This record gives sequence, structure tokens and C-alpha cells, in this order.
Amino acid sequence: MNLNLQDKIIIVTGGAKGIGEGISTALAAEGAIPVIVGRNAADNQVAVDKIVAAGGKAFAIEAELTQPEACKKAVDETLAQFGRIDGLVNNAGVNDGVGLENGSYEAFMASLHKNVVHYYLMAHYALPALKESKGSIVNVGSKVAETGQGNTSAYAAANGGRNALTREWAVELLPYGIRVNALIVAECWTPLYANWIKTLPNPDEKLKDIVSKIPLEKRMTTAEEIANMIVFLLSDKSSHTTGQLIHVDGGYTHLDRSIT
Repeated sequence: MNLNLQDKIIIVTGGAKGIGEGISTALAAEGAIPVIVGRNAADNQVAVDKIVAAGGKAFAIEAELTQPEACKKAVDETLAQFGRIDGLVNNAGVNDGVGLENGSYEAFMASLHKNVVHYYLMAHYALPALKESKGSIVNVGSKVAETGQGNTSAYAAANGGRNALTREWAVELLPYGIRVNALIVAECWTPLYANWIKTLPNPDEKLKDIVSKIPLEKRMTTAEEIANMIVFLLSDKSSHTTGQLIHVDGGYTHLDRSIT
């Protein structure tokens, strides 16, 4: 299927690793030009080099998105380089384990800046360009907002905010023809996930237990599967889809996990 994304300029925050790298790679494979925004310039460049080596195009911008001025800088640099923005994927974030009992005001607020404040700022600064292009926004979220996880209050709050902003922006931006959707992730294997599982007692047993509860095929979702849906949502093939929270999770969030 031709998704009509040739030479479309799509900002992908956290686009150098994990799910973000999968999104950037999938966009480039469709002929789009992902603008990879992340705090580590070396990681950004590695991702760009991989895409170019595969015959695609990409651009990298170093930005620490917890700093509001860096969000504006990322949008300004994109416009300076390309003169347009056709889509925004808010993806950067981390499940940083700021809980209720063992958290603090400072840690909670810092986590919100890592995980949801820059979603708002990136969309705010990109909006004039998205209005011109009638572009699309996809917010990447987590099942944690719906299922809870324990000991991660700030990340849960941030993801609840991502879901709410998706619906709110879908309404506010209707007059401009800008579609806004969210892609909700459950158990997807990434370097961050691998690092997290290692912090648990008996990590191999815990991973086996988690995988056994994923209804469809008893396996983790891949970054490629997440990316494929996001690319579709950014394309005009999903032209009447907005305000949706789409779960690509093998049924993990909503199906009965006692199914065998």
C-alpha cells in the first residue's frame, strides 16, 4: 500500500532508539523524512546513518526536551531546514518509577516534564506549521494509564495526560483538519524494557511470566509493529480517524489474560 508519505517531514521525538527508532525507520521506508529529536547527538546520528545506508532520508536535532526552550528550538530548526512540518510523533519518555510512597514532589514534577509536558510544548510550537500542511499528530502512550503498574505514579499520571490531550487536541484541531490519535503500548521489547526487567528479582522468570499473559501468540509486541500502525495513522489512508487510543498490544490491555 502506498501511504502517500513521500518527502513528508515528520518530527519523531526520541526517534533514535527503541520504539522511536522503529518509527523513524518505518517512516523512511515509506519515503518520508523523519526528523529525529533527542538529547544524545551521537545516538541521533547513528539512527540517521542507518536510515541513509538503507537508502532513506533523515535529519537529526539534538534537544533536551525537558527544557521548554529546546522544544521550540527543535521545531524552529526543522522549519529552517525543510520549511514545513507534515506530522508530529510525540514518543520520548521513560518509565522512571516515581511512586506514591517513595516518591517526592521534585521527582514527580521532573517525571511529568520527562513524559508529558514536552508533548504539549512540541505540539504547541509545531501547530502553525501543522495547520498549513493539515498534518497529523500521534502521541505514544502506555497501558499503565489504564491498568496501573505500582510504584510509578508519575508515569501513570503522564500517560493519563497523554490520553486526555489526544482527545482534547482532536476536538480543538477539528477546524484545521488536523487529526490526533494515540498509539498505546503494552509489552514491547526495547532496550529500556530490557534494562527495566533486569532490575526485578528473578528477571528471566518474570519475563517468562509476562510473555505468558500476552493473549495473541504469547509474545512481546515488536517496535516494528508499533511503528507500522503509527505510520498508517500519519498517512492519508487513515483520513477519517481522529481522537482514538489505539492499542497495539496483542490484546494484553483489554482481553482476559486467563485465556489459554
